[in-house]
Amino acid sequence: MNIRPARVEDEMGMQACNLQNLPENYTMKYYLYHGLTWPGLSYVAEDHKGRIVGYILAKMEEDVPEDESPHGHVTSISVLRSYRRLGLAKKLMVQSQEAMSAIYGAAYVSLHVRKSNRAALGLYRDTLGFTVKDIEKGYYADGEDAYAMKLMLSSR
Repeated sequence: MNIRPARVEDEMGMQACNLQNLPENYTMKYYLYHGLTWPGLSYVAEDHKGRIVGYILAKMEEDVPEDESPHGHVTSISVLRSYRRLGLAKKLMVQSQEAMSAIYGAAYVSLHVRKSNRAALGLYRDTLGFTVKDIEKGYYADGEDAYAMKLMLSSR
């Protein structure tokens, strides 16, 4: 397995990975916007044949008040089912977090996760150290609530 920065030519593979796994889907324009606006924050996991088997789509939060520190946000992360439990999601998250801090000076990273997604909660809370900051009622299109989570990066 290889983890590397996402490139424009990876976007079809990233979208295919998303469509197979997640109910929230994005247009190609959205992937392109992330890649061009925040280069170096999104990563892909590829198998030995170069196929995209996982990705993280990340950005820096826009319109941050002057008195707030810059911070990153994980828009989407997905690993194909047959490649799960290999540590790829953790590696993708860590690579992106390190880039947020090094490139953009991010003080912390935020994300949203479905309240029902126990596997993701385990990764974010138990493995990576995120904390729940809020519950956003009806955050997802199907009405499910989301945990708004945060991880400070300054201690890394």
